[in-house]
Amino acid sequence: MQENYLAKWLNGDLNEEELKEFKNSEEYPTYKRIVDATTDLKAPIFDSETSYSAVRNRLELNGSKIVKLHPFRNFLRVAAAAAVIMVGAYFYLNTLNESISTAFAENREISLPDTSTVILNADSNLSYSKRKWEKNRNVKLKGEAFFKVAKGKKFTVTTDDGNISVLGTQFNVENRHGYFEVSCFEGLVSVRFNDMVVKLEAGKSFVAINGEITEVGSPNESEPSWLKDESSFKSVPLKYVLDEFERQHDIVVTTENIDVKQLFTGSFSNSDPKLALKSISVPSQIKFKFEGDKVLFYGENTP
Repeated sequence: MQENYLAKWLNGDLNEEELKEFKNSEEYPTYKRIVDATTDLKAPIFDSETSYSAVRNRLELNGSKIVKLHPFRNFLRVAAAAAVIMVGAYFYLNTLNESISTAFAENREISLPDTSTVILNADSNLSYSKRKWEKNRNVKLKGEAFFKVAKGKKFTVTTDDGNISVLGTQFNVENRHGYFEVSCFEGLVSVRFNDMVVKLEAGKSFVAINGEITEVGSPNESEPSWLKDESSFKSVPLKYVLDEFERQHDIVVTTENIDVKQLFTGSFSNSDPKLALKSISVPSQIKFKFEGDKVLFYGENTP
């Protein structure tokens, strides 16, 4: 990309071929994002004619010869536009939050500024302010994640259904479309759900399905099963089991003539889809048809 493309782009002087080349450059997305972020910013009013006259008058008073610079006005326009972008870039980069996401069938480990560790399960998102971490130790979670909080460090996990306050603990949080679960594996976790606060010690869980608190068994492992490539459930509606299968294997799930509200207790493999299908269908007494990246679960009496 030619070096003067940015200035010409800001002035709207690129021809069709140059504009196409500029948009295909590696730098273009960054320039575009900065310009979008500064759309509402306004540069100080700058009168180029007045400034030019002032410079000329000062030179005349000093007895210097005036040399007309025809590109001066264009330069001033580019300089003003560049100033707007620089100001916009400053505010954009300094208010930007860290945001990390995972796709279907993907896990990801993240280190927070206080050295705490977060492992994101499939189809999840974690966001926080890196610059303001010391004043605002808050992370926003959508999906599921396992937290290993550094000793003596405290922060809050915010979800759509509830908030979790922690201090040097290990715990798992899942929040997906009507399903909210917090399991404590070490230390103490404080869960705020609606108008109530629940304290969870190690080995305890809190579950709410569609806004209703549900009794579940306590975790008997040192970490959630999905970290060992397995998804486990205790008296969970089949709907959420099938949703999790879809996330872990990136396979589209459809159902026909089955009760997705029936409770499921068991587990399935996150690495072997065929074995996982059998682990779900046999205890649930349902059948399935598996083709490519799609699977149909159907009832025994389905024509």
